Amino acid sequence: SSCVLNVEGSGRAARSARTVIVSGVPAGLLSKDVVADILHMHFQKRKNNGGDVEQVVYPTVEKGVARITFEDPEDVENVLKKDEHQLKDKRLPGCYPLKVTRYCGAVSPFLVFNCVFSLLNMSVFKDEFDLEDLIQELKKNIPALSFGRLQSDGHISVEGPFPAIKLLKDFLLLKAKSLSEKDKREQNKSHQRPKRSLRQQRLSMETSNSIPDADGGKQVLILDTDIYHYMKHFFFKKLLVNYDVVISDDIEGEITTLYIRNARSRSGTEQVLRVKEEIENESVKLHNSLRKERICFEGYMGDEKQKYKQACETVKSHYPAVLVIPYDTHIDIIGNSSLTFKFTREVRRKIGSQKSKLERSCSYGCCK
Repeated sequence: SSCVLNVEGSGRAARSARTVIVSGVPAGLLSKDVVADILHMHFQKRKNNGGDVEQVVYPTVEKGVARITFEDPEDVENVLKKDEHQLKDKRLPGCYPLKVTRYCGAVSPFLVFNCVFSLLNMSVFKDEFDLEDLIQELKKNIPALSFGRLQSDGHISVEGPFPAIKLLKDFLLLKAKSLSEKDKREQNKSHQRPKRSLRQQRLSMETSNSIPDADGGKQVLILDTDIYHYMKHFFFKKLLVNYDVVISDDIEGEITTLYIRNARSRSGTEQVLRVKEEIENESVKLHNSLRKERICFEGYMGDEKQKYKQACETVKSHYPAVLVIPYDTHIDIIGNSSLTFKFTREVRRKIGSQKSKLERSCSYGCCK
């Protein structure tokens, strides 16, 4: 059972708008009541951009994941702005980096890939649509999404459940395709124009790699980037052995667009459609089972970062179904819930063991 720590609040804003999901909570070290209390204190502190906490739910169905509800929705925005949350308390044996994400309503809050961020370039539509009106239409049709402010260059940030982000991308691709087809019809009607307008050229470039060919020779698929990395490592090689197709990608932050086409121009469309279907089916399975742990390097020197990378390489041989992606600022560990938790715990233990050996070695040296 979970420890639910309540503090009475006004309840004026919807609970979902006042809630965040916290992963990376150390599990199995202290009682659930104590951990809930530590989380409550952490998210009330001003230095953590916190505010008045109404409820802490810990543990949840996912190990190492908690749900925090604030009294004021502004506190959600504030804690999300903080670059990194470090859980520290004298009752804990160490410092634990937390990942804080927005709670995305009806989607299960216990899936790591439930809420993703995307930056859209809407400028391609500005000559045909009033962008503010178009965004209002998107908000109305896809209410699960949260839109940022439209920038002067046509870019806008969007956050929400992955299925809703995918729906948004599909909707915009269809809009772009309809504009592209309209341009072609206009061009065919008028042979007087010596060249196409800059807008038409730009639109053609934007959509030529994003829209399926008329004969179905190319298919487009949108995936969560972490799921794409996992599938590329574990699934694609086995899949492509059986089909004569080529897959290319366009990675934009947390969203990746795949382009699937025949390796030979005269091949039929059946293989492309079959590959697309297999990738879609596999991505649905992974969306419901994968979890991501992150080891952050903030405050670490080059040697410390290298030790973590080496520790991950050593531990990886015992976890063949876990994907490790090292970056300059952090390491992402992707796999099912229990494996990623065990993997990260083992890496931290290995680093802790090395530190204690170094301290003992130092102590012996001083004694001499």
